[in-house]
Amino acid sequence: MSDANRKPAKSAHAHPAATAGAPAAEKAGVVPWPPLIYVIAIAASVVLHGLYPLPWFGSPMSDILVAVGWLALLAMVALYFSAFRALKRAGTPINPNARPEHLVTGGPFGVTRNPIYLANTLLMLGVGLATGIAWFVPLALAAAFATQKMAIEREEHWLAEKFGKRYRDYAKRVRRWI
Repeated sequence: MSDANRKPAKSAHAHPAATAGAPAAEKAGVVPWPPLIYVIAIAASVVLHGLYPLPWFGSPMSDILVAVGWLALLAMVALYFSAFRALKRAGTPINPNARPEHLVTGGPFGVTRNPIYLANTLLMLGVGLATGIAWFVPLALAAAFATQKMAIEREEHWLAEKFGKRYRDYAKRVRRWI
């Protein structure tokens, strides 16, 4: 079905892209695909823990950190599901390298511009705190920084080019992370 015959997304928070002045780029970014950054950081955390385990807190602090870790994992699940649902309702692809046709600003995107990347970071922090594998914590922060520099900043530039003032206004209202 051609785009001319497609029905617009029913979400009140999705804005169709303007066809005039759309950027020539077809993708927000090519490399690295952001989940790959987190997979590498997770693998590095496990390997480094096996080779050189960092010290961890004793009880009762470790018990508190385990509970905080599980809360971070619950928040991660909620962010993933609500972000995927918002993207699906707006008819926007989940793949970070695909070309979005709509600017999604509702649901978790009304709180953070990058709920899926935030969920990836919460996954690593939660696993690290819940298991006591300290390497997950600094490598989660490193993965978030790498994702911002290698993916988010490019995506934001592309979105500002594609959606113009709507995206710039959205970026002023909603923080990049939290």
